[in-house]
Amino acid sequence: MSTVTRASRRDFLKIAGTTAGGLFIGFNWFSCDSPKVEVLSTEEILSQAKNFNSYLSISPTGDVVIYSPNPELGQNIKTSFPMVVAEELDADWEKVRVVQANLDTEKYDRQLTGGSGAMPHSWERLRTAGSTAKYVLVAAAAKTWNVPAEEITVEKGIISHKGSGKSGHFGEFVTEAATMTAPEQVTFKDKKDFKIIGTPVKNVDAKEMYTGQPLYGLDFYREGMLHAMIQRAPFGMKIKSVDDAAARAVTGVQEVVTFGNSVAVVGSSTWPLMKAKKLLRIEYEPEGKVESSADHDRIFKELLASGKAEVRRKDGNVDAAFKNAAKVVSAEYQCPFLAHSPMEPENFFAHVKGDKCELIGPTQTPDRARQSAAQILGIPAENITVEITRLGGGFGRRLRADYVEEAVEVSRVMNAPVKVTWSREDELTGGAYRPAVRYKFEAALDESGNMTAYKLRGVGMNAGNTTREHNFPSGAVDNVLIESVNYESSITTNAWRAPITNFLAYAEQSFLDEVALEAGKDPVQFRLDLLQRAKTNPVGELGYDVDRMIGVVQAAKEKSNWGKNPNVKQGFSVYFSHRSYVAQVADIVMEGGTPTLKKITAVTDCGMVINPIGANHQVRGGIVDGMGHAMYGNLTFENGVPKQKNYDTYRLIRMKEVPEIETHFLTTDFDPTGLGEPALPPTGGSIANAIFAATGRRLRSQPFIEQKEFSDIKLDIRRA
Repeated sequence: MSTVTRASRRDFLKIAGTTAGGLFIGFNWFSCDSPKVEVLSTEEILSQAKNFNSYLSISPTGDVVIYSPNPELGQNIKTSFPMVVAEELDADWEKVRVVQANLDTEKYDRQLTGGSGAMPHSWERLRTAGSTAKYVLVAAAAKTWNVPAEEITVEKGIISHKGSGKSGHFGEFVTEAATMTAPEQVTFKDKKDFKIIGTPVKNVDAKEMYTGQPLYGLDFYREGMLHAMIQRAPFGMKIKSVDDAAARAVTGVQEVVTFGNSVAVVGSSTWPLMKAKKLLRIEYEPEGKVESSADHDRIFKELLASGKAEVRRKDGNVDAAFKNAAKVVSAEYQCPFLAHSPMEPENFFAHVKGDKCELIGPTQTPDRARQSAAQILGIPAENITVEITRLGGGFGRRLRADYVEEAVEVSRVMNAPVKVTWSREDELTGGAYRPAVRYKFEAALDESGNMTAYKLRGVGMNAGNTTREHNFPSGAVDNVLIESVNYESSITTNAWRAPITNFLAYAEQSFLDEVALEAGKDPVQFRLDLLQRAKTNPVGELGYDVDRMIGVVQAAKEKSNWGKNPNVKQGFSVYFSHRSYVAQVADIVMEGGTPTLKKITAVTDCGMVINPIGANHQVRGGIVDGMGHAMYGNLTFENGVPKQKNYDTYRLIRMKEVPEIETHFLTTDFDPTGLGEPALPPTGGSIANAIFAATGRRLRSQPFIEQKEFSDIKLDIRRA
């Protein structure tokens, strides 16, 4: 069935040009139901399109230009967004050109990348963009040929009228289309008629990436710009004194600038600045808490045992259920700090020019960058432009604007264009991190092995709520108590891919396996029984769709041949996060006494899949990321400074350590949901549960390789 969305004629603004040119349609997407549309028909306006962030333009040649508004950091949004527009337009994908849009908050209300929310937020807006453009083009053709519009068809950018035998490409009608009026109602295509959506489309930046064309912030260069590298104070410390004489003596260094608790070395290129930065002699003194990882371990245990907790959910009578339980299962799980480790270290260009400022670089939140610069400079935000480059990874790190602020500060002092570049050591020692967390779980079982009560208390950092109190198994158990304790740390923490759930999922899913074992039940069936209870007789609020979760569980059970091969030890995990559902099964085979991780099978329900290539890459990437950090990642602090300063000591997963990954997607009619993050949370649980099935060793802390339970397990990883 087609979908109809309403658009007021008052929201459709025509601007007729004085010269023939392309059709330009710009959209204000603050409302799904009433998008503003502008139709411009001059080459002059088209040439100035960089000033408009949300638009579709069609040249007289029939080429279609689509601007992608959200920052691209590898989640493939720069390809999938235009696919949706082109689908509703019935464009020829071979004639579509995609351009990254710059920041324009008058045109967008969510021009950012984070929380896997870009596609769910923009799905209807994108469809409206394409269908509106198609409407005016068809109307223009109908007027030109003097035929009824309803007799006209559009396919691959060609407009045709069968009765008269007339046809022409989009570009032939752009001038006339500029005189057309927008409809009161825009009709979307029936999903079964999609020809572009659901087909494999290669990344629109693929050629530029593999031929080394400039795309990323690190690629940006402007004649005459200065470079800066910065030494930042340890967490909890402030600068007491600076001796920069040796740094200034390095050839290529022009200036040393101190601002806040940072010292910037400024010069002609990064190489002399890296040398000079090491020659700075900076003395620090305490400003607040100067923390070490050993302190966190002690504090978290104390907070778990204390009465200082915020109740996030309470169903039934938990105390009575535990008092009357036939068996109680309890366990604690903990995880360390993690770095975001994007391939491209932080960098940004700033040029402060009086009461104006130009910003260029990789950011997940361009408006935050602009607002931060405005606050530093004391100028209106509208005086600041932000050009977004492709991001070489982000994973939440580039939600912050600290590195943008540094570029602004140095440019202001130097009165010159400046590009700030972080080294890999800067990234690991002066950044923002996935916070350490500790959870305590308890479950009450009756004589039949049914879970009658469930308790979770979490202690985290700078996050407020460390739980997802409405996620499974909440709603499936009569008596539930979920509490959260927040610890304010001087160490800067930040959203890290799949915030909160990146570790919570592992802990919850591992604990549910522990409970299933004590109940004497198959782990998958144990979850299915709970989900059936949530479906037939839910308790309290459900934050998940029970049927969709059951769907991925059953599909993963089938695709992985769960329990059918006695020689394969399997671990199961399922999680809902960022609107999507992912179930995973890890397979381990004992070879010569060594547990060998052979395969991970993943089933995903993310609604309609826009681009199978991009979707497959996202799930595989999430699994590799989840596995690598569960197995190896660990960042520890001593006196406010990370001990691990580069990849020689901060362990990342290696190519040879990636097992076979088999991906499946459920075919559903749901609108697209998030996919950049949901595949990561279940991964640690599936592997840990498989390790237990193979060895009898329960892993309750990450990274796995540093746990005593893992010390004599020589886990091998081989592609089947």
